Amino acid sequence: MLAVLCPGQGSQKPGFLTPWLDLTGAEEQLRRWSTLAGVDLVRLGTEADADEIRDTARTQPLLVAAALLAAEHLPMAEVPLTAGHSVGELGAAALAGVLPADAAITLAGVRGQEMAAACALEPTGMAAVLGGDADEVIDVINGHGLHAANRNGAGQFVAAGAVAALDKLAAEPPAKARVIRLKVAGAFHTPYMAPAEAALATAAAKITPNDPQRLLLSNLDGTVVDDGRELVGRLVRQVTAPVRWDLCMASLADLGVTGVIELPPAGTLAGLIKRELKATGVPEIVTLNTPDDLPKARDLIARLGRQVERASMLSPNASHAETDRGEGSS
Repeated sequence: MLAVLCPGQGSQKPGFLTPWLDLTGAEEQLRRWSTLAGVDLVRLGTEADADEIRDTARTQPLLVAAALLAAEHLPMAEVPLTAGHSVGELGAAALAGVLPADAAITLAGVRGQEMAAACALEPTGMAAVLGGDADEVIDVINGHGLHAANRNGAGQFVAAGAVAALDKLAAEPPAKARVIRLKVAGAFHTPYMAPAEAALATAAAKITPNDPQRLLLSNLDGTVVDDGRELVGRLVRQVTAPVRWDLCMASLADLGVTGVIELPPAGTLAGLIKRELKATGVPEIVTLNTPDDLPKARDLIARLGRQVERASMLSPNASHAETDRGEGSS
């Protein structure tokens, strides 16, 4: 089975969209989406420096637009499964047919702007916690009054919360773990983002979703969601809920995924998959970063892709999802 994945915030690189503008219609599409997102996607993807595209309000619609732009050049009808990390879920939802592409871009613009506004309300941040025993890491994060905002697998957690608490975590890390402060505006995927969740819910209420046309994994618990309204509700809730990418990768393994295409800007999710699934078998991976990578991606789809009947849309890992749901949640 083949999966197409949409990366999340932190994967962006200056100028990463430049080669894509050589494709017919690409610049026009990005300019139209810029109007919906409220930011200049063409300039951000080609001329902006690292600091500018680190701005949450700009980064989120830029990432969703990049994934959707690249996917337009793939035979997505033959792709059976999609998933996205954090804001990448909006791109995955569009690729699965739950949302029109325009709606996904619009929601990404609202999400980014409102999360940036929420970050400005009080000093918060995030830190990666690498290594250590998973249960002990969660206990230490919680003990410092922080939230486990991301569980990315491969020994990687992200703690989020008040800056003072993050300072204490850095001074008193879990055993055999390293703490690295992240250059982000605030505590994403925690209760600090409640105003942004409310604003996104208002925007999402104006959209009538469709049920997914292919398997679609949720960051909330790694399960397959086959109801469009439920999926949109999860997308809204995800603003304050932890990202369980570890469970999404478990689902990839449970479903027997043997091939993965990561859409641009690609590399981050591919790295996590390689480290997390090395014991059970790493899928064949194509990191789609420029149009030169399209032939490899199309070849992988030709060999491993297929349409999936809706009757097969069952949760592959309901048992471990139920066990882990809410662990480290906010």
